[in-house]
Amino acid sequence: MSLLKTIQAALKALNKNKMRSFLTMLGIIVGVLAVVAMISIGQGAKVSVQERISQLGSNLLFVRPGSAFRHGVHGGWGSRTSLRPEDAEAIVEECPSVEMVSPEVSTRAQVVYKNKNWNPSISGTSADILAIRGWKMEAGSFFRSSDVRGAAKFCILGKTVVENLFEDANPMGEIIRIRQIPFTVLGVLAQRGQSGGWYDQDDVILVPYTTAQKRLLGIQHINNIVISAVSAESMSNAEQEVSELLRRRHNLADYEEDDFNIRNMADVQEAVAETAGTMTMLLAGIASVSLLVGGIGIMNIMLVSVTERIREIGIRMSVGARDRDILMQFLVEAVVLSLTGGLMGIITGIIGSRIISSIAGWPTVVSGASIGLAFVFSAAVGVFFGFYPARKASKLSPIDALRYE
Repeated sequence: MSLLKTIQAALKALNKNKMRSFLTMLGIIVGVLAVVAMISIGQGAKVSVQERISQLGSNLLFVRPGSAFRHGVHGGWGSRTSLRPEDAEAIVEECPSVEMVSPEVSTRAQVVYKNKNWNPSISGTSADILAIRGWKMEAGSFFRSSDVRGAAKFCILGKTVVENLFEDANPMGEIIRIRQIPFTVLGVLAQRGQSGGWYDQDDVILVPYTTAQKRLLGIQHINNIVISAVSAESMSNAEQEVSELLRRRHNLADYEEDDFNIRNMADVQEAVAETAGTMTMLLAGIASVSLLVGGIGIMNIMLVSVTERIREIGIRMSVGARDRDILMQFLVEAVVLSLTGGLMGIITGIIGSRIISSIAGWPTVVSGASIGLAFVFSAAVGVFFGFYPARKASKLSPIDALRYE
């Protein structure tokens, strides 16, 4: 018996029991839907996190002061005042793997414009921060290196600050007061949006770090140093060079711990990607249990079908059908059920991912790999769980089958 005729006979048998065939496929549909939806959610989360990390800039290192230790109590990273602007200058001059640096000083302060006020974060930076972080200007211009050296009272506003202080008015050239000190607005940063689901990256005012030190905080130290390496490949070298330089500048003996902490964003991004990948596989593994249940349903229905059609099997064998023809027919029926259910599951999974994304606001990415995996998995389920019933049917004795009532 040809394969085409075998497939036709299998489809005819399935068509006789449409409702039972659909209910059998339902387990596969739900399983494939769950696999596609869960993988798309996991991939979407991974892409979203990587995009947020990339918004910080490329090839970045962050240097923070170390942990202060007083009276037996550790203050945590950043609690020391071990970093100075001179450290940043030395890094860019003496570390060949470093391209640019920006000292940073941060605080929060009440900001007033006419009869309106707001409390954003204030970040003192250098003129290179736009290039280092990859930020864009929406309007106006950024302050220059000469403004940093002169501790000029210039500022750059984030979009959230503009909306709360100026509403629809043009902020360019206006005077705002930060802790009662007048600052001239030079420009507005392009919108960057939320970070981490709650932190508003646009609720910020940038000023020269020297201005923040002298006029706003009255300090000599800096809170951290942002470093841009010359390339992604030189990140490790840059980290080592910066570490050795700072230890030497801070006169640390070999037995002394670092009084600073360096965070490599490439390592952070790699760790996040691995975590997201693990979560995606976990979600897919949980969803695949539904496929297992659907496969058991196929095997159950196929066993029932074999029992119901014993006499038909006997007749087919008596007119010349071979064992492999019977095996192939029932195996094809199981595979058709699983593949049809798989295709319907893929379609509903894609639709379900879009619905989840629109209702819950979660990013989803439906990849060709997830669709291919679900399709192959559904076919494998049909073959695996359909083989035993098909083999049982092929091993029936023609004489016993014809006698069966």
